[in-house]
Amino acid sequence: MDVVIFDLETTGLSPYYNEIIQIAGMRMRSGQILEMEFFSTYVKPRGRISSFISNYTGITEDHVKNAPAAGEAVCAFSKFSGDSLLIAHNGQRFDVPFLRETCTREGLATRTVPFVDSMTFSRKLWGGRGGHGLDAVMERLALTGEGHRRHDARGDVYILAEAVRRMWGKLSCDYEHCPVPCRSGVLANS
Repeated sequence: MDVVIFDLETTGLSPYYNEIIQIAGMRMRSGQILEMEFFSTYVKPRGRISSFISNYTGITEDHVKNAPAAGEAVCAFSKFSGDSLLIAHNGQRFDVPFLRETCTREGLATRTVPFVDSMTFSRKLWGGRGGHGLDAVMERLALTGEGHRRHDARGDVYILAEAVRRMWGKLSCDYEHCPVPCRSGVLANS
């Protein structure tokens, strides 16, 4: 099964009022993380990046000043993703709504894509114990994230890809069929 694990960084928490400022994705095929099949771009927002977000993500106005606009960046990510199953952590509440709303705001035609929130893997493995944020998952899986900056989409994708690979493997040795239910998301028609 072809999977794209992805992450977004944004100017805030609301897909209706805030904007994407970074997209990163990494392909996993049949349980193997393909580090060479990596997508990453900054995204130029219409508004300014607050000092809080810059401190949190490390992303500044200098990073985005020559970046593609949201529509162009989302289309490029859609082309990279193809027909892959998309996986993002807390994606149901955060990443997928941001992609949907960005497509709407930019007037982009969309297509339906299969999607899994990786928190579903965590909940299936560990139930209601200890939360299911990425830091809790990392701790349970003894992932240090060494060498990768947290809250930078590129670093979080590397960490999440390994976390998904390990959680999937704990749930099933069959990497051709997702061991948790898939949902539908949207991406730009590429």
